Amino acid sequence: MKSKKLVILMIVFIILIIIIGCETNVIALSRYGSRGTEVSQIQTKLKRWGYYSGSVDGIYGSQTLSAVKYFQRTNGLTVDGIAGTQTLNAMGIMGSSSSGSSSSSATNSNLNLLSRLVYSEARGEPYTGQVAVAAVVLNRVKNSSFPNSVSGVIYQNGAFDAVRDGQFNLKPDSTATKAAQDALNGWDPSYGAIYYFNPNTATSAWIWSRPLTVTIGNHRFCK
Repeated sequence: MKSKKLVILMIVFIILIIIIGCETNVIALSRYGSRGTEVSQIQTKLKRWGYYSGSVDGIYGSQTLSAVKYFQRTNGLTVDGIAGTQTLNAMGIMGSSSSGSSSSSATNSNLNLLSRLVYSEARGEPYTGQVAVAAVVLNRVKNSSFPNSVSGVIYQNGAFDAVRDGQFNLKPDSTATKAAQDALNGWDPSYGAIYYFNPNTATSAWIWSRPLTVTIGNHRFCK
């Protein structure tokens, strides 16, 4: 009888170990009241992009909560104030469970973000023009005047109309994905441009003053 109880206790113990082990591999999610390095990452990115004006203290307080909701609202995400998987991915923050393949995950995330931007900003444009739009994002990443990540550039407040009006959340087609991949592989038909605009709709005198690098389809690319 005792041996049966011992066996049952051992089975229960093993099950508990498995459950705890699985839970430790779940991506960390930050929410109101959370503390730690992930919260600091969130605050740093949102501050850089103009969504957050508080201090980077690693404490998920009311200001961070409001900033996350602002980011979610602006970018077509569920507005719950919780930095869950989708919100973290949109910010380019990889959760703790992906540490073993962070490089691969980051590459896939960049490709996804670029593909969505190309599709929302340049679908219907010549293929070369779609690659050039993706190249502009990558050129900004390398430019000290802009955020130093693909997600940072794309989500910088007011940077792209398609992000602001929600078209960025459309599913990209295979052409947009291929164009994004070509840009990531080093093709830059924009010739180093960090801006582009449609001359038929642009009203800013400032953007017209930027030095032209090339015109492709409906877009003028400039520095």
